[in-house]
Amino acid sequence: MNNFNLLKKITHVFHQYGINLTGKKKFDDLYEVHKMDQVFVLGLIYELELVALKNIEDKDAYVVKAPVQIIELLMTR
Repeated sequence: MNNFNLLKKITHVFHQYGINLTGKKKFDDLYEVHKMDQVFVLGLIYELELVALKNIEDKDAYVVKAPVQIIELLMTR
């Protein structure tokens, strides 16, 4: 049940940034499709880390391109 609550919190943060996670949209490139700069992607990751109370290593944060990759990193830590 804890994972479900965490996913709800993560989804809420993505929706605040205007990112929809339904269907194949969770695989959309944040830089190409959503036209986000790296600063905003890192800000999104920071907010997700605060909500999840988990940390993503910097090397991983700089290479993620899709929301599903961020979610996977947060759920496996």
